[in-house]
Amino acid sequence: MSKAWSLEEVAEHNSRSSCWVIVNNKVYDVTDFLPEHPGGAQIILKYAGRDATAAYEPIHPPDALDKNLPPEKHLGDLDTAAVQQITKEKASRKKTKDEIRMEEAQAKKLPISRILNLRELEEVAKSVMSYKAWAYYSSASDDEISHHENMRAFGRFFFHPKVLVPVSRCDPSTTVLGFKSSIPVFVSGAALARMGHPLGEANITRGAGRTGIIQMVSSNASLSFEQIANERISDSQPLFFQLYKHKDDKVAEQRVREIERLGYKAIFLTVDAVVPSSREKDIRAPFVLEAQEREEAPQKPGDAAAQSGDGETNLFGTAGGLIQFDDLDMSWKRTIPWLRSLTKLPIVLKGMWNSDAVLAAEAGCDGIMISNHGGEYLHPLLVVEAALPSIEVLWRLRQQRPDVFSKMEVYIDGGFRRGTDVIKALCMGATAVGLGRPFMYAQGAYGEDGVVKAVQILEREIVTSMRLMGVTSVKDLVPELVERVDWQAKL
Repeated sequence: MSKAWSLEEVAEHNSRSSCWVIVNNKVYDVTDFLPEHPGGAQIILKYAGRDATAAYEPIHPPDALDKNLPPEKHLGDLDTAAVQQITKEKASRKKTKDEIRMEEAQAKKLPISRILNLRELEEVAKSVMSYKAWAYYSSASDDEISHHENMRAFGRFFFHPKVLVPVSRCDPSTTVLGFKSSIPVFVSGAALARMGHPLGEANITRGAGRTGIIQMVSSNASLSFEQIANERISDSQPLFFQLYKHKDDKVAEQRVREIERLGYKAIFLTVDAVVPSSREKDIRAPFVLEAQEREEAPQKPGDAAAQSGDGETNLFGTAGGLIQFDDLDMSWKRTIPWLRSLTKLPIVLKGMWNSDAVLAAEAGCDGIMISNHGGEYLHPLLVVEAALPSIEVLWRLRQQRPDVFSKMEVYIDGGFRRGTDVIKALCMGATAVGLGRPFMYAQGAYGEDGVVKAVQILEREIVTSMRLMGVTSVKDLVPELVERVDWQAKL
């Protein structure tokens, strides 16, 4: 039997040369893992020799320690006195100002019945979630130009509705890779849902199951892939998997084998996020919270304290560390055949642009997903700064290479907030639209019921738009029904 450890014994191992941590009253030796930790060693060393449960749980699946540490590094349980001491300290811990703000917001938040659109869900989520969660979910790269343009771009597209068409019977359902969906919307891959709500991805899985839409699960989910699969409301509920390929082929293969065993139905391989971008709001979040506790304003670049050079800034933030060990050398020649040799599941490439869409069709992919990571696709929410808005890329692909749409299914995410946004994408040839951020906000605000509410809002908006357009089925949404208009005067 393994030894029961005291807090004093664990506290002796508080350095880079010998680093132990406590998670859920169990002791782990993470010394050898420090260089391999995606978020960097410094984050672990902050908790060396003490309890790291509160920091660990929201951003790690429960099986992460089992997967990343060999059995001999699982040192055993805390002794009874240590458990009692930690429990006592948790009960007596003074709440932070951010925690107090969240509790007050929860008590005052709107009844879900009064929520009319996705932006209102986002506003509630912003008020009730931790500042760190909101900074992660809402931030994008650098000046966030592409993130904001993703949403602004829909204002350049206008409808040509048909009239005198019977629309009492209107069916918004469709299929995605052959799987039924109640509306042409799915949940885009979204990481770290437990940062926004204790139940995390389970809220999304159950909400998607209740409403008949499909969930794409992120490689960096905060629940294990098995836990998420077990939350399905039935065995027939489809789950897709968003794969970030690890640079070690063996590690990547193990992940593919695991999701196959668990019954996931498709793989969306992310091909355009091999390095993290600079998400400054996310990176700055710890400074803001520290200043808040000191009742000071956040430091500005000109402040003397900011110029002191004290310590090092973690430029990864919450998101950047998640892809630190991803494959930087993926290629058409090697990666797609490699993945195809491992699995018979449908393969969709996520993060496509115009010319690459043609290459994907030639490579035998089952679909592509247009994305610049600036909207709903949540793992990193990296957004390639100065990348074209996703809807503009879809428009150009339709104009320049309409043949692509007959060769494979085309999906899109990035900035979708209204049913009319979805309809515009479908008119241009998209099979379905992915939303990530809105579902993260929805579950952060109201849990599983928030996810259901988001789908209900989208269904109502989509059906209303279809009827006003004079169409009764998604297959009737064609390019002739939408036009791009640039209102800027030409000199």
